Amino acid sequence: MDTIAGMRVFMAVASHASFTDGARQVGISTKLASKYIGQLEQRLNAQLLHRTTRSVTLTETGKAYFERCLPLLEQFDELEGLVQKRQTELAGRIRITAPTGYGSAELVHLLKPFQDEHPGVLIELHLSDHHVSLVDEGFDLAIRFGVLKDSSLVARKLTDMRIVCCVAPDYLDRMGPLETPEDLSQHNCLLQTTGNVIDSWDFKTSDGKLSVPVSGNFRANSPRAVANMAADGLGIGRVPLYTAKPFLAEGRLKLILESYEARVLGLYATYPPNRHLTARIRALIDYLVTALAHS
Repeated sequence: MDTIAGMRVFMAVASHASFTDGARQVGISTKLASKYIGQLEQRLNAQLLHRTTRSVTLTETGKAYFERCLPLLEQFDELEGLVQKRQTELAGRIRITAPTGYGSAELVHLLKPFQDEHPGVLIELHLSDHHVSLVDEGFDLAIRFGVLKDSSLVARKLTDMRIVCCVAPDYLDRMGPLETPEDLSQHNCLLQTTGNVIDSWDFKTSDGKLSVPVSGNFRANSPRAVANMAADGLGIGRVPLYTAKPFLAEGRLKLILESYEARVLGLYATYPPNRHLTARIRALIDYLVTALAHS
């Protein structure tokens, strides 16, 4: 068994806490994955994994080995890429996790020109509205909105996203116009439940910050769901601008209360502080910053 191959299998199995899923990731059988890790443990004279019929977990030695394997494998991949390709070309895999709505509607379109320019880069995009552990799941980057909850991560701001109020034109035809944030108390407001405060919306006025109580007959944990319901005429939504954009372009939504907008949501590329950023990952982050600055 090649040591590098054994390390790759170990990383995959440990990341998934499963021989079956880990073996699938590297494209081998579960039996062969078990054999590789057994040979690796024998070579190291140390147990790396606790195995039961229901779970696979890292031993203390395994945790230390896992943390050191990751940057070594990344540097090895980069070295291979430099040998196999011209130095000016980028090659290798980048695993990214991103929010479902933003990833499927915006990020994929940003990634295409990068991959057109660097066809040797393989991007694996995992969409989830739950924050996953970058180290445990083996991700290189996380694209995330808002204040970072995990202070152990390094973050680079990519852009700021406006938080906008939007409504279908026919709703306004039925219910009448809104001229000030206070008018929202007379309207059906569609609420997003992922924030800390969902029953009031913040605005700015000449007198400072204004918090307006809001209520309505629809709530969702997805800004896309709120935008869809607003576009269907149910009520007024407050969502990140990217979520409303397709409906604005079609004329199904219009922006309201723009002069009162008080919030922007930071978009960040995050990664573990001990992660060796390969040339391809650094290039992708730099590209996203530039692309979003001109979008």
